[in-house]
Amino acid sequence: MSELNKIALKIISNGKGILAADESNGTMTKRLKAVNVNSTAENRLLFREILLSSECMKDCIGGVILYDETINQTTSFGKSIPDLISSSGAVPGIKVDTGAKVLANSSEEKITEGLDNLRDRLKKYYQLGARFTKWRGVFTISDNYPTKLAINSNAHALARYSALVQESGMVPIVEPELLMDGEHTSDVCFSKTSEVIQKCFEELILHKVDLSGVILKPNMILSGNQSKEKISSQEVSKKTLECLKNSVPSEVPGIAFLSGGQSELEATENLDLINKNNNTNFIMTYSFGRALQQSALKLWSKNIKDLKTTQRTFNHRAKMCTLAAQGKWANELENK
Repeated sequence: MSELNKIALKIISNGKGILAADESNGTMTKRLKAVNVNSTAENRLLFREILLSSECMKDCIGGVILYDETINQTTSFGKSIPDLISSSGAVPGIKVDTGAKVLANSSEEKITEGLDNLRDRLKKYYQLGARFTKWRGVFTISDNYPTKLAINSNAHALARYSALVQESGMVPIVEPELLMDGEHTSDVCFSKTSEVIQKCFEELILHKVDLSGVILKPNMILSGNQSKEKISSQEVSKKTLECLKNSVPSEVPGIAFLSGGQSELEATENLDLINKNNNTNFIMTYSFGRALQQSALKLWSKNIKDLKTTQRTFNHRAKMCTLAAQGKWANELENK
């Protein structure tokens, strides 16, 4: 096993998943404002410190994706954030893209930027303790989108990013997200997600990326949030598995799904059924942001000094996600 493969497996094995705590300051400000908490550096740190000190970090969380501000912060008890994560046995990670911007000559679509100076930034993050990274390409689904231009441009950027990350001794998370916004059916989501993922791996192979040291972070196959079609969780799991089986090379050790606009319960149930029905050799786990944090955030906002109740809520959600990552979740466990 390569060193990169060992890191990837440490993050996603034994039902462990990834806490996506890499919200930019702008996104985190929106989340905090929505629950009437001031978005100061101190409050952003306090909330994340509470989560990262929780009991579930040892048994449920294999990796944490951080934002630039957070990876440079020190906890109230004098430990750096990467050291706090490492002390629980989880792996610190870092978001390294600089966001999605309008794609030239296709103004309705986005291209993710951040390749400039990436090699130097990766060296700095490695020294801070990061051992994996994240880069998100984002795609719109409609009759005309995503275009070949958007697919090729973002796949190329994801491959260049991955090659630089592996050169620096870290594992790249490759995240091509097809948004669930729109009226599209699950079949349209299936065909367009398949096309995007296949193009991403074509580019990764072209750039000589070691696929055994990569984690894929895709969307599940869902109908659009404005679609007339409503499909069951069984159908979501069946279509998602078929898409990945046909599109992802066997060398890839695992897949960590994004929650992508689903509620905590929807994301958990869909992940559970994907694992109950998993007929592939891929590890299937979670890389959730809101679907891991939202309940804890709402509770914390009522009293930002109430560490214990916030942690109890986060522990429960992480435990449910880890059960789902092993195909052992059931709805009745939610109320225990």
